[in-house]
Amino acid sequence: MFMSRLLRAAIAIFLLSRFCTPAATPAQSDGEDWPRFLGPRGDNTSRETGLLDSFPKDGPRIVWKKEIGTGYSAPSVRGSQLVLHHRLGNEEIVESFDAATGKPGWRHTNPCAYRDPYGYNNGPRCTPLLTEDRCYTFGVQGMLTCLDLKSGKPVWVRDTAKDFEVPEAFFGVGCTPLLEDGKLIVEVGGQPNSGVVAFDAATGKTLWQSVGKTNWEGVPMLGWPGDRTYRWTTVEKSASYSSPVAATIHGKRHVFCVMRQGLVSLNPTNGAVNFSRWFQSVGSDSVNGMSPVVVDDLVFVSAAYFRVGSFLLRVKPDGKSFEEVWCQPKTFQERGTNGALLDPVLGIHWNTPVYHEGVIYAFDGRNEPDAFFKCVEMKTAKVKWSRDERWAPHSSPQPPVFGRGSAVMTEGKLIALGEGGLLGIFKVNAEKPEELARWQVPDLHYPCWAAPALSRKKVYLRSEDRLVCVDFEK
Repeated sequence: MFMSRLLRAAIAIFLLSRFCTPAATPAQSDGEDWPRFLGPRGDNTSRETGLLDSFPKDGPRIVWKKEIGTGYSAPSVRGSQLVLHHRLGNEEIVESFDAATGKPGWRHTNPCAYRDPYGYNNGPRCTPLLTEDRCYTFGVQGMLTCLDLKSGKPVWVRDTAKDFEVPEAFFGVGCTPLLEDGKLIVEVGGQPNSGVVAFDAATGKTLWQSVGKTNWEGVPMLGWPGDRTYRWTTVEKSASYSSPVAATIHGKRHVFCVMRQGLVSLNPTNGAVNFSRWFQSVGSDSVNGMSPVVVDDLVFVSAAYFRVGSFLLRVKPDGKSFEEVWCQPKTFQERGTNGALLDPVLGIHWNTPVYHEGVIYAFDGRNEPDAFFKCVEMKTAKVKWSRDERWAPHSSPQPPVFGRGSAVMTEGKLIALGEGGLLGIFKVNAEKPEELARWQVPDLHYPCWAAPALSRKKVYLRSEDRLVCVDFEK
């Protein structure tokens, strides 16, 4: 009887370890995976240790580098594999490499005819999502693809543009899917109520559709002139360039999506909308790009177009409502005590900030000449420090600033990549900007708009057409 109980306990432990593995891969002795957008926990943080505090005179060792196709998609790493989504000619390419050597592995292609109407590159914008045995990608024209991670062979494909009546986006598709309890949750942007769609991760079957006319019709257009409410026209662009974030608040699971119209909280089980909060610029050609930052019961959102600014809300215990902690500016016409239009404390374009001990570290600014690196107290919107990073992207020689950028936090440091290819190390310090090291990566150039990926003491960086692996071991 005693041995039987031991056997049952052992089986239970095995089953828990096999089927209840958390989404964030645990840190191993040799490092951890970076298997999705914003890293293993989806918050731009790593638990790796033993990394560089400074750079040698000639910069850190470049392990390998290669020319690649266009795109803004960041690489993802799981185990010994790195997967990159990029584009050459009229094909989008999902390609596997050996993460340690850069040696090519399998390669999968999809035809693609997208041309960016604003003159930006025509490649994919979404980061591959890697699980133990699958690779999920979302193409610039809305092709959602599931591949076998070992072989690269297709498991299933969905053409979301055709399946869900998706109006043409400003800059192509830009939302990286989220895996939540066997569901692949994607900002599709379909009409009239398919803004967000959940797919069965194993089969690609549609499980639920939500967000659109039903939840946005009649909501107050906060910050807009006059006492206005929204009227759905049936031709709206609904998806944004932000990616969904899942969190448990007051014991209830939420998926937060920043759509073009604003923030929604969804029940991931059935797609039911818990609440919506309008957040759209008055500019018709504007987008939301930053993914929401969720800390305890607080949700922070920011955008850069036409002075839309930022807000922080607190989710109430019922999970169906919220209270606003702060919003700045309250309207696009809000003026300061000197009578001038009030500048937003934060207007974050495409990077998702790093949260640590009550403050947010973020690159602020819609365009290169607007760029600042800031530390802001989350609960109060108080600016702790602000560092000028403004520059002209085509100036020569390269100016000694980061412009806008992205950062990864690990062991008390921020590893930051500026959009001109300047790599920096900052000490996590809420009292002052403390730069420890900087190095202009010789193979990178403007625009570097993909966030760094950190796995097993190697940092992976990309520009539009270069991929570089840098050794960060101390």
